[in-house]
Amino acid sequence: MTETLRYALIVLFCSAVGLVAVLANRLTERFKIPVPLLVLVGTAVAVHTVPVVQPPSERIVERVITIALVLVLFDGGMHIGPARFRAAVAPILSLGVVGTAFTAAGAAVMLHYACGVSWFPAVLVATAVAPTDPAVVFSVLGKREIRGRSGTILEGESGANDPVGISLMSSLIAAGGLSAAGFVGMGTQFTLQMAVGLAVGVIGGRVLLVFMRRVALPSEGLYPLRTLACSLMLYGIATLAHGSGFLAVFVAGIVIGDARAPYKPEIKRFHAALAGLAEIVAFAVLGLTVDIAVLAHPDVWIPGLALGVALTLVIRPLAVGSCLVPIRLQRNERVFVLYAGLKGAVPILLGEFLRAAHVPDAERLYGIVVVVVIFSVLVQGSSVPGVARLLRLPMRTVQTQPWEIGVRLADEPEGVHRFSVARGSTAEGCTVEGLSDRVGDIWVSIVVRTTGLVPVRGDTELRAGDEVVVLADPELHDSLAELFGRS
Repeated sequence: MTETLRYALIVLFCSAVGLVAVLANRLTERFKIPVPLLVLVGTAVAVHTVPVVQPPSERIVERVITIALVLVLFDGGMHIGPARFRAAVAPILSLGVVGTAFTAAGAAVMLHYACGVSWFPAVLVATAVAPTDPAVVFSVLGKREIRGRSGTILEGESGANDPVGISLMSSLIAAGGLSAAGFVGMGTQFTLQMAVGLAVGVIGGRVLLVFMRRVALPSEGLYPLRTLACSLMLYGIATLAHGSGFLAVFVAGIVIGDARAPYKPEIKRFHAALAGLAEIVAFAVLGLTVDIAVLAHPDVWIPGLALGVALTLVIRPLAVGSCLVPIRLQRNERVFVLYAGLKGAVPILLGEFLRAAHVPDAERLYGIVVVVVIFSVLVQGSSVPGVARLLRLPMRTVQTQPWEIGVRLADEPEGVHRFSVARGSTAEGCTVEGLSDRVGDIWVSIVVRTTGLVPVRGDTELRAGDEVVVLADPELHDSLAELFGRS
């Protein structure tokens, strides 16, 4: 076979994997098996059955997954935005930093005493499996969206604990063992990475926002490419400054999340699609590194399965539960956050770090990490919808809206406000004319209901869930927000 034909076969295989992963989202709605697991298992089988498919080098895996994580974290930060982040900042930081450390400590103790793993390897594996991935949770929930702060907490926790886990793992590998001097050096390096990453993210996000608002580009298609280039640039700047590049891009995404900028909807859709592709690529590449023969060894799958069960039922509830004690949450939301800490691509990436660093017995340690992730995604992840129903978690069904109506303007509009009518709000049941009587000089221009556009007249009555576009003085925004918000 010529090199051209070999390359064409690889392209065909990769595109087929991508298409199957996209179409598999329909399958997950019925069977509740997350798409990432299907991709991981599919590529792991393919690498052992298709001769042309070969495992990539450790360096290639690390570089591909790094770029994929940058894309996922930047989009995750934009999805949260500063408003949602401020509403849940305490639990996000507590779970993302302290909760991750407590989870790693509990897992290390369990591996050492219950499975007989030496302390340093136990700490390495525990650090690898500590980070979470909410994308798996939302994958199995399908079209249902979690109401309240629990969804934001899960998203924010993952965005925070991914950089924390990666920084801890890098520091541990650099220390080369457990000692007082090693812990001091690890603490210093970790603090530096977090501080520099946070500073670069905040400053870089604000500079990027100014750049987006003030520097026009000749083509609409260039605007998303600019934010993509800038997010990658922020990762590089933070990393070169010995900071956490992953934390920098996550924070930068939060900074620009709610801000208005030219072509902002197009930018957000572009990055959401890119993040979805990045997740598929990450699990596909990681699947190519999985050796099924290694996973079949009893000294791999037994500790991995035991650790997965312990993390789900004991370690995370205790570690994260202690962090949530001072946080005001409904009981069902609290229980769901404790249960839904699923594992994803980052633990396997951290396991790959162990192999790249040639840690003793790295193949076995990597296999244990993979088994934990498979258990978490398959068993724990598949049960998430049932747990959500059992807890009567407040949720809403998100209907796809493939059609869009909009107006393009050359200048930024002043006094345009968009609200969603909350159930129980003052606006629910109120007429358009009644809104004007309550607030003053306003103009309701568009009302969108699940059935479509609603003709706007003075006697048009607003219902819960309606999307309403209002033209009014910018100073009336807070008054309008009170009308449309939950009373």
